[in-house]
Amino acid sequence: MTSLAVDARRWLDASAISGEDTLINRQPFPFFVARDVLTTEMMPSFLKDFPHLKGAGYLPYEKHECGDSINTLIEEFTHPEFADAIGENLGIEKLSQYPTYVSISRSLKKRHGRIHTDGKSKIATALLYLNPEWTLDGNGCLRFLRRIDDFEDTVAPEIPPSYGTLAAFKRADNSFHGHLPFEGQRLVIQVAWLVSAADKERKAKRGKFSYKLKQLMGWLGGKQKEDKEDTITQM
Repeated sequence: MTSLAVDARRWLDASAISGEDTLINRQPFPFFVARDVLTTEMMPSFLKDFPHLKGAGYLPYEKHECGDSINTLIEEFTHPEFADAIGENLGIEKLSQYPTYVSISRSLKKRHGRIHTDGKSKIATALLYLNPEWTLDGNGCLRFLRRIDDFEDTVAPEIPPSYGTLAAFKRADNSFHGHLPFEGQRLVIQVAWLVSAADKERKAKRGKFSYKLKQLMGWLGGKQKEDKEDTITQM
């Protein structure tokens, strides 16, 4: 084990999500919220090594796009010991037995965040936020909800996506969650534990296709902007 991996055990400690300050709810669906699960000393490294993704929303994790500290953090985030600690909070025995799918988001468009439950291929989902600060009131803050049609019918205080906050929930037919519209930078690593390896393979294929499509759309958008600027210059 490298020294970086050894140090990472201090960055993301399983005991940090089982303290008395952790909010754990089992109704109307199992979820929990833990804060300060990351050491502040690592913030500059995480921000430097966070991938500069071309496209908004959650995109598949690609190791070569991330720096060493983010790659090591994800290794610890998906480590069996940490997964089982998450599962214990959610009432899921040995969560580590299920395959994982990791996705990363650097930015969002206003269309993101609509209320949903997650698909049935998921057992549980965990979100680790890396934003240095979050001063916006409401916008972009995760909400666990009772209904699919009401952002105000919350089951817990809304969760600002601030550095070191970890939110996780067990997927259920009523695991409603989302956030008010937000556009801009919002750093988050998402780990989903899936029902089967086949589900992981399908999700990975869809994710890669979506990523390539977003890259193409981004290139076309940039090209159109360049053409427009050239036209204005010639006028």
